[in-house]
Amino acid sequence: MNPYDIYILAIESSCDDTAAAVIHNGHILSNVVASQEVHRQFGGVVPELASRAHQQHIVPVVHQALHRANIDKNQLSAIAFTQGPGLLGSLLVGMSFAKSLALSLEIPLLAVNHMQGHILAHFIKEEGKNPPQFPFLALTISGGHTQIVKVTDYFEMEVIGKTIDDAVGEAFDKSAKILGLPYPGGPLIDKYAQKGNPKRFKFPKPKVNPLDFSFSGLKTSILYFIEKETAENPDFIQDNIHDICAGIQFTIVSYLMDKLKNAVKQTGIKEIAIGGGVSANSGIRKALKEAETKYGWKTHIPKFEYCTDNAAMIAIAGELKFRKGDFASQNVVAVARTDF
Repeated sequence: MNPYDIYILAIESSCDDTAAAVIHNGHILSNVVASQEVHRQFGGVVPELASRAHQQHIVPVVHQALHRANIDKNQLSAIAFTQGPGLLGSLLVGMSFAKSLALSLEIPLLAVNHMQGHILAHFIKEEGKNPPQFPFLALTISGGHTQIVKVTDYFEMEVIGKTIDDAVGEAFDKSAKILGLPYPGGPLIDKYAQKGNPKRFKFPKPKVNPLDFSFSGLKTSILYFIEKETAENPDFIQDNIHDICAGIQFTIVSYLMDKLKNAVKQTGIKEIAIGGGVSANSGIRKALKEAETKYGWKTHIPKFEYCTDNAAMIAIAGELKFRKGDFASQNVVAVARTDF
């Protein structure tokens, strides 16, 4: 096999999406995701149900990924999988499948950090798109993470700011729950916010260290505000849903931007990339584009399909590991909590 002609199958199973992708020399040939609807009725992800659903989905998802890529499993150079962070039961399903397949095909195994995958998704080769230049700052924003990362090379990353309590995605979803919106509520807040007045209802920004985040106090202030207003007018939420959502989104987005500005000032780095599920939010995408002209930043925003959990980002991280010979043994273990 040509050492420069690489086909990698990647598996992502860190939370409630079962995903598989095939990458060929930096180009994504397929990217398949099976979502789990079972969690909606519980208002959040149930770990036990998630791992069971992964077991049901993983074989058809991998089959579909290989089929869409139009390759046979015997053409694969290696198998990449998400090692962590994530739900341990979910991670174990993907890791066990990856180990078994790699062993049967006698090809290498590649263990990928989920958060590094979100950042390295920017290096997937696409026509007309240039990747970030090192060093750059990455804002990783998701349901489980909120971090500012200084990236000096593909796998040289330093977390310089992070949340001290809840993640930004959790703040969006819990705020939506307060408003009586179904799970996942973050995208609904974004949707309603686009028709609202962001300045009508103001919410406080938590005060912590210049590069760190806190969202628990914001959720509490939203809860007290809603309780007070609905006591006076039971239809308050229904009557003002667009303006309430616009106020929540404006507060969260401007808070994220404040922290990024602090990071740019501290490091002198003006190359900015975002990743994670919340990077699909229209407010943060718009604010970043505006920052290019306002502050002279160079911003990198991923395609929507690479924002939420997906295997394409695991595939590119896996390929970069393959090229540097960073392989995992069959004794590798899943890790529920880890930075980099």
